[in-house]
Amino acid sequence: MVGVKALLLDLDGTLAETEELHREAFNRAFREAGLPFSWDRPLYKALLEVTGGKERIAHFLRSFPDAPRLSEEALTRLHQRKNALYEALLREEGAPLRPGVRRLLGEAREAGLLLALVTTTSPENARAFLETSGLKGVFHLVLAGDIVPRKKPDPAIYHLARRELGLGEGEGVAVEDSRNGLLSARGAGFPVLITPGLYTADQDFSEAQGVAEHLGEPGHPARFLQGPRAGERGVVDLDYLEEVRGWWST
Repeated sequence: MVGVKALLLDLDGTLAETEELHREAFNRAFREAGLPFSWDRPLYKALLEVTGGKERIAHFLRSFPDAPRLSEEALTRLHQRKNALYEALLREEGAPLRPGVRRLLGEAREAGLLLALVTTTSPENARAFLETSGLKGVFHLVLAGDIVPRKKPDPAIYHLARRELGLGEGEGVAVEDSRNGLLSARGAGFPVLITPGLYTADQDFSEAQGVAEHLGEPGHPARFLQGPRAGERGVVDLDYLEEVRGWWST
């Protein structure tokens, strides 16, 4: 059986807990535009079921009859301003990587695995994050934003990743933090490891091959919640990724 050839990771909530910066950027953009609403944590948690920032704003506006009607052009400008505010916040405040992320990426590169960033955030947001986190140049492939016509949970972006990396079904492992990401990756033939984030901990991950608290560090092991070694503590390393893949292929 061929081993894992690639590691594919989501960004927001997976590499780092960036969603609070996104929420603040949305709210600052709304205030600047004179729009009479603000997204608190419970509302933003519900809105995260809609992938893509512009799509999230449009969904919110459609859900409230009294909300202002924005043209497509105005919606695009608002989202672009939100992205600029997010980048400024990211550069001012930073977004620390979640436990084990830098370690696992280093181990995977050293072992010759292909690395892909597969995210619905905009290319501008992804680029700013990679620059500020020290991960610029780490990934062999970066897929972001509107590179495909349908966003997660649609599998289109993971199908594109498979084609770009030349992978067969099950030859890579995807790491995600949300159910939308889980469904997207599974739909394209990838076994999935979930590391739930701040806004996704109570989502349904029953179809995932593994669920871990985070990726873990030697001095800060993660709890394995589902799949290989469930109930134990440890770190997600290349051996563990092979175990996750094994759960998918059985």
